[in-house]
Amino acid sequence: MLMTEARRYSAVAMIFHWAIAVLVIWNWRLAENAEHASRAEATAIFADHKAIGITILVLTLGRLVWRLTHKWPPLPSNYAGWERVLARVTHVVFYVLLIGLPLGGWLANSFNGREIEYFGLFTIPALPVGENEGLGETIYDAHKLGGQIIIYLVALHILGALKHTFIDKDGGIFRMLPFGRVGKAR
Repeated sequence: MLMTEARRYSAVAMIFHWAIAVLVIWNWRLAENAEHASRAEATAIFADHKAIGITILVLTLGRLVWRLTHKWPPLPSNYAGWERVLARVTHVVFYVLLIGLPLGGWLANSFNGREIEYFGLFTIPALPVGENEGLGETIYDAHKLGGQIIIYLVALHILGALKHTFIDKDGGIFRMLPFGRVGKAR
């Protein structure tokens, strides 16, 4: 039996997914570019990195609210037990990182007495935590590690989607796209 449209995510879920995916990869590239830039260039790059991080936070919270209030498609019946567990764990870790990384970045900035400029449109004030540069640097280090972890998780996620689409031939990637054939479950 072919999977029906009910096996696809909703258009809103797809928009959240792809917008967040693009922003996460873009933000990772910004951080990587800042590492090799002059101090002045790095400051400008990190200003964009911070604003995009806040955007990721807002979109992720929106996506989480959407997910909790709307039905999402079940995992295909052909998934092995380990694939089901890995899919669920991966999604939970994604949400933790997509919320925790921006909050951690904002907290680290706050400990260093910095506000966040949101693309020159408005300023997001520092959290009321007082200044503690040492703790701010420790949180920055954890933030950087979390950024590396999320990129590895993105790669794992992409490999899983490709495996399901081209090896299992169950159209896995098309569950999150408005086109293509969500194939037969084996």
